[in-house]
Amino acid sequence: MTNHASHMHQALEQAAQALFLSSPNPRVGCVLVAPDGRTIGQGFTQQAGGAHAEVMALRDAAAHGQDVRGATAYVTLEPCSHHGRTGPCCDALITAGIARVVAALPDPNPEVAGRGFARLRAAGVEVETGPGAAESRELNIGFFSRMLRGTPWVRMKAASSLDGATALHNGASQWITGPEARADGHAWRARACTLLTGIGTVLADNPRLNVREVNTPRQPRVAVVDSKLEIPLDAHVLKAPSACLIYTTSTNKAKIEELQALGATVIDMPNTQAKVDLAAMMRDLAGRGTNELHVEAGFKLNGSLVREGLVDELLLYLAPRLLGTGAMGLANFGPLDSLSQGLCLELAEVQQLGPDLRLRARIKERADF
Repeated sequence: MTNHASHMHQALEQAAQALFLSSPNPRVGCVLVAPDGRTIGQGFTQQAGGAHAEVMALRDAAAHGQDVRGATAYVTLEPCSHHGRTGPCCDALITAGIARVVAALPDPNPEVAGRGFARLRAAGVEVETGPGAAESRELNIGFFSRMLRGTPWVRMKAASSLDGATALHNGASQWITGPEARADGHAWRARACTLLTGIGTVLADNPRLNVREVNTPRQPRVAVVDSKLEIPLDAHVLKAPSACLIYTTSTNKAKIEELQALGATVIDMPNTQAKVDLAAMMRDLAGRGTNELHVEAGFKLNGSLVREGLVDELLLYLAPRLLGTGAMGLANFGPLDSLSQGLCLELAEVQQLGPDLRLRARIKERADF
């Protein structure tokens, strides 16, 4: 590794520590390197409203008595230039006397988008970009999606048998996969901003839809597609730490008031067929700060999302078993008249977890943004 690559790799390792923490802000890491090549400070972005990576790295250097004047800051994303819940990071670097900033790539946020680099250069700070760009973008794919497309990165998760069954004919599905796969699924839940399910899953399974199998500093928000407001008032999803979002077309005022009294947010979002407008829902979720949307639903909602072209990535856990005739599938869409009409995927990752396989596959045309 060149020095640039080595230091940026270290910054990316810092950024990865914000995986479950920083949303809706991007996962950013920063490493401060003295002119003699020593690492003198490092840090990563904290929870929303907390310090960003650059400030954490400056604090780390100060705590260890390190002089950062003339140092290089390796940052996995362009330092911010605007006042949000915290002050501009580029100003903090300038004030500290940083001589050079090496950033993986520009910030896609229109409030930054090159302004941070411009302010640094205007203050005499040397700026370079490029090392670690692909890795940083991948770590923040949901943030890039929200900023550039106005919608979250939609990841659909399912566990199935090798013959594609996600549940038996009677709805039984616990547990198709083993404990290692289930724990991994909770880690993917933990990195999401919002978990989405449908009313069918709520009525059939009454899931909690929270993170239990891994340690996390925050719980993702829960959203439910429920056109007719059939959700029971004692549903577990209504007890989530943050307000449950319910997307509906119902005008049942009494039920809406009951749900609101329980802390839920009821959002009227009909399409022309009097069903929930799923594309509009995605835009609304983005407006509420959702970078990554993790879908755990039944074949009906899954099928609707696939049919409307709203899924970016599939996270599939395959158990080495067959469940036979009459079992429920992953997504109800079609029927198709030719193989060419099928949804074409590109495998991004295959990993064995205990006895099961995890496949991560992307819909290519959705990822090119």
